[in-house]
Amino acid sequence: MIGSFDFFGREISSYMLCAFVGIMATGVFAFIKAKKNNLNEVMMTFMLMSSVIGVLIGGHLLFAVTNLDKLWLFGKVRSFGDFIAVASVIFGGQVFYGGLFGGIGAALIFAKIIRLENFSGYTDIMAAGVPLFHVFGRIGCFLGGCCYGVESDFGFTFHNSLAYGANGVNRFPVQLFEAGFCLLITAFILRLSRCEKLKGRLFYIYLFTYAIGRFILEFFRGDNYRGFLLGLSTSQIISVVIIMLILFYFFFAKRKIGKRENKPEI
Repeated sequence: MIGSFDFFGREISSYMLCAFVGIMATGVFAFIKAKKNNLNEVMMTFMLMSSVIGVLIGGHLLFAVTNLDKLWLFGKVRSFGDFIAVASVIFGGQVFYGGLFGGIGAALIFAKIIRLENFSGYTDIMAAGVPLFHVFGRIGCFLGGCCYGVESDFGFTFHNSLAYGANGVNRFPVQLFEAGFCLLITAFILRLSRCEKLKGRLFYIYLFTYAIGRFILEFFRGDNYRGFLLGLSTSQIISVVIIMLILFYFFFAKRKIGKRENKPEI
């Protein structure tokens, strides 16, 4: 595909461009939605900016976790240049779930520091904003040839992917399917946002829905460098944990609400 292109003498990464457009689109969406919901749109913007920092840190850290078997490379470091080269191998990529958790953590820290009121109202907006950003991110993955799919009669052939194993064979466009899935999640969350009973829980619904889809889509991934355990990829294991935690949360919350409603008045 188009991993990069020349722009007035500078090489621009297609993935980085898509990520930038995704951040801008999400920012505009969150700003407008916050204003419509009578929330502080400026605080919404700052929370989003802090989350972006968390995404960058978390994504690189989880990528490093999936590359722990390469830590031995630091033993061959003989100069600062060697250190940078090894660090780029171990920390150089991004894992979505790491970025997601990093972004959540950064948003929580931001909200705690400024004592943000109605935090759940802001997270309801991000429940639609995060998958919207992910749409652009996965399109960038497709253009760059990373996160590629399995060999398939249906699909596309990469010739210039930086991931060498992706090139030369027809591959299932799993990146585009995930982009489409994330777009559907955005529409689904926006639909659910009209329901008063679900307010404050939309981010949990997003996590649950995405985890199910991600678990399935992982079977169509052809890149094997993202870490596996017991036949499941790192992202599949995380998806299972998320699904179980969300189910427990809703079950526990429902029982707690039921007990409160049935409690006799004195």
